[in-house]
This record gives sequence, C-alpha cells and structure tokens, in this order.
Amino acid sequence: MNPDQPSPRKNRSSSIDRRTRLPVAQDVARLAGVSIATVSRALNEPEKVRPATREAVMKAAAELGFVLNSAARALSTRRSSTVGVIVPSYGNEVFVRALSSFQRTMRAANYQVLAASSEYDLATEMQEVSFLLQRGVDGLMLVGGIHDPDLYTRAERSQVPIIQSFSLSDRQYCVGFDNREATFRAANYLLDLGHKRVAVVTGTRENNDRAGPRAEGVRLAMAERGLELSPAHDLIVSSGIVAGRDAFGQLMGGPEEQRPTAIICGTDEIALGIMSEASERGVDIPRSLSVIGFNDSSFSAVLSPPLTTIRVDADEIGKTSALALLNLMGDRTMVQVTRITPELVLRGTVAPPAKL
Repeated sequence: MNPDQPSPRKNRSSSIDRRTRLPVAQDVARLAGVSIATVSRALNEPEKVRPATREAVMKAAAELGFVLNSAARALSTRRSSTVGVIVPSYGNEVFVRALSSFQRTMRAANYQVLAASSEYDLATEMQEVSFLLQRGVDGLMLVGGIHDPDLYTRAERSQVPIIQSFSLSDRQYCVGFDNREATFRAANYLLDLGHKRVAVVTGTRENNDRAGPRAEGVRLAMAERGLELSPAHDLIVSSGIVAGRDAFGQLMGGPEEQRPTAIICGTDEIALGIMSEASERGVDIPRSLSVIGFNDSSFSAVLSPPLTTIRVDADEIGKTSALALLNLMGDRTMVQVTRITPELVLRGTVAPPAKL
C-alpha cells in the first residue's frame, strides 16, 4: 500500500481520548490512515503530498485538535527562524525602542522575534528563557549582565547564543555602554558649573547592573573634587513619574543649606516627576534646581523647560545587537564588545547654582 495513499478510515475507537492527553502526529496518522512521515510532509511541505492525502491529514488534525509544534519543526531543520528577547520592563521607553529596532533588523533577515518582560525578577526571567528555549529559538538577546547562572548553562546546552545589551561585559558578547562613565561626565559638568551638593535618584538596583553604576559615577566624580555624595542625596525609588515626585519631597524637605542644588536621575521619567513636583511647589528649574535625566526619551525635548539628559541611542543598540546575534547564529567571527557612546544633551534644565 502506498504510504501517501489514505486507507479507509477506521471507526472512532481509533481516535484518542482527548480528555487524557494532547494529540500527537501518530494519532493524526492513525486516524488519516497514512504514515507519520506523510503527516509531517502534509503539514510542513503540503505541495509534496497528493491533494486527497493532504485533505485527509488536515481533516484528521482538525478533528483531533492537533497543532504542529514549532519546536518539533525546529528540531528537524535545526533552525526555527525565531529569536527571543527579554527586557526588564515594557514601561521604560528605551527598552521598547531597542526592541523595535532589533525586531526590524531581524525581520529583514527573515527572523521572527518572541519578546517577554522579566519585571526585574530573575525567577520570572528564567521561566521566560525556558519557554523560549522550548520554542526552539535560534538566539537570545538579554538586557544587562545579572542573570540566573543556570540561564547560561541551559542556553549553552541548547546551543543557543546570547547577546547582552545596555551594559558591558568581559565574559559575554555584548552591545552596550559604560553606565558609570555616563553619569561621571554629567556630574563633572555640574561640578564645573559650581554645584557642590549633587543628588542622584535611580530606580531599583536589585538585579539591575545599570542603576547602581549610574549612582557610582556621580559618587566618583564628587570624590575626585573632595566632595561626598550624602547618603540622604542617594535615593533608590520605584520607577516612573510618581516616584520622581516623591523623590523631590525627600530631597528638598530639609533645611535649605542641606538641599541639593542639582539632581541626576536614572531615567527621564524620574526627572519628569521631579520637574512636575518642583513646578507645583514653586521651585524654579533651572535657577533654583538643576535636573539631568537619562535616556533622552521622546518627551524630553518638549518639556518646559526642555530636559537636559544623557542620550542613549536605543535604536543603535537594538540594531547592532540584532546584527551581532545574526553573526553568532551564523558562526561568523565578531568582536566581543561593541561600545555605544552616550551623549550629554544640553537643553534647559541646568544652570549654575543660585549661590556659589
């Protein structure tokens, strides 16, 4: 009997009990009266199967509720043409911009992108990575260098290369920048203007190798001038505008001689919150308080006054990370570290302190 020729359909007793397990290719083959290889061809390469046979297979698959497993297809071809991305949060515009650029570049190379958010939780990230590996992704892009060690073990076991983004590493292929150096330069700019009481406000530093170094950059710049970053001026807050408003209250609530004259923020959203609260309380920016953000988000240039910020080229990070991952997946040689240089964009929220 021709294995591509369907045999007379057996009665329903040959179908599976769908209450006990999910249908597999063998069940479809049994119900359609063809071989498992024919089922595979009918679903993966339908043009190579006779119309009557293809129809029998599709009808059996529909009746059983069978869905072709993309990971199984990947195993047979050793390629799934999909890659995975995990970002800490979709609420941060810079990650969304990088993801969009990464996706455009991958789409041009005929790859689909599966994305997830870890919400800065290593266990959640590990779950997402496990899911992506089960789906048979050909590569992964991660943000930062703090991850569960088992993540790298599993990826290596699955022969899935990883590209790290937004920070630098001497152990992983990466596309990023020196977060400490970025705020070090910004702090020195403020110190050159005459500021001596500089504060820094960042989001969570747990499982985040970007926020901590940003605070450290401010601390180092001040130390080089013989100044100390007061513990009261080094704040960790939740992300977002409301957190920035709360931070303003904490920093500016003490005696005037103890208040900072300038604040460097870990994100533009925090800076926006500080500016909003300052406006509500009648504190003039930049005459009474200078503010610097981080990322150069889309709203930064249209604030009143426009926000001085540290620009991170998220589009370039996304594009370059995609190209690097394509090279890794193609076993092509590439440099281990690709540096992106942040830029201090001077706008309208920085001035010399009111009293020198």
